[in-house]
Amino acid sequence: MYDVVHLTTVHSRGDTRIFVKQCSSLAKYYKLALLVADGLGNENKNNIDIIDIGKYSGRFNRLYKGAKDIYERALMLDASVYHIHDPELIPIGVKLEKSGKKVIFDAHEDFPKQVLTKPYLPMFLKRIVGFFAIFGEKIYCSKLSGIIGATPYITTKFSRINNNVININNFPRIDELQTINNPRRKIGTVCYIGGISVERGILEILEALLLTKNKARLALAGKFYDAQLGVDIKKLIGWDRTEFLGFVGRKEITELLSTVQVGMVTLHPTPNYLDSLPVKLFEYMCAGIPVIASDFPLWQDIVIKNKCGLCVDPKSPQEIADAIDYLIENPTIADEMGRNGFRAIQNEFNWAIEEQKLLKFYESILNEDKTN
Repeated sequence: MYDVVHLTTVHSRGDTRIFVKQCSSLAKYYKLALLVADGLGNENKNNIDIIDIGKYSGRFNRLYKGAKDIYERALMLDASVYHIHDPELIPIGVKLEKSGKKVIFDAHEDFPKQVLTKPYLPMFLKRIVGFFAIFGEKIYCSKLSGIIGATPYITTKFSRINNNVININNFPRIDELQTINNPRRKIGTVCYIGGISVERGILEILEALLLTKNKARLALAGKFYDAQLGVDIKKLIGWDRTEFLGFVGRKEITELLSTVQVGMVTLHPTPNYLDSLPVKLFEYMCAGIPVIASDFPLWQDIVIKNKCGLCVDPKSPQEIADAIDYLIENPTIADEMGRNGFRAIQNEFNWAIEEQKLLKFYESILNEDKTN
């Protein structure tokens, strides 16, 4: 019935990597469906059939009943290629392979390292889950037709497990977020867009606001990973200088990026973040605003090399505050950094390049039987 079916029980139907980029690119050439579990019903968008298997309450139901239901629905769709986006769906990917289908696993993050950042798991359980995650990846992922890594680090890791691995980065679409030289930018306003947690540096950012000489303000868009953190953080003094927008869609993100001076991505040096390539870093660059980023070697290689922002110790509110003040007090330099970032997106860090890699990878997967 379909050439390609993407599967997720975790991500939203509008997920940037899955829907906005991968599915929308592939749907130009293949009949494609996206299987989700959000309870919002079926729809067709961008020539993609979005098929909803229903929302599951609780992690246990999603992991077990959701996996079973999405597997049965996937079989009914009888696609040539199945593209799975959640680590917990890897076992059903192996089952689909055994039924004669081609299966691609898309590793958005390094799951064993990601487990270590889960606030709801005690440390001993994190280590146990992490161990079995590593073991499961080695056993199951070697049996799949191909693996896509979202970063070079993840790609290198899986290349030791599977012979058909490619790196497809989560770089932005230039046409979607480009807001360079927008005259509507609010002086002294910085922004953070994304999941909000202690590990993602929200406490240091709020403290830094109080240390700035220029009384900077924060535009904060995203969702709190921990509901209690959301309650507690609103009691801090720095919250008085924060405009909280909650979770916003793609159009609202573009609007926000057109009105701020600086983009913040000061994640803590946890194992899962040190080798990551956060999409927000590149979206800020695409919008033509300078970035303040954590001083990880990988991120420094991008930010400093392209002269598109400043790198700081993400656990030092004073360093963050000094960087904010510097960019506010030196608008000519800040504007030049914004232009440099946008130029780097045009030349290297954009979805058009990654799209071609994705299409060629799919072509190789679909043509594999013909060449054997």
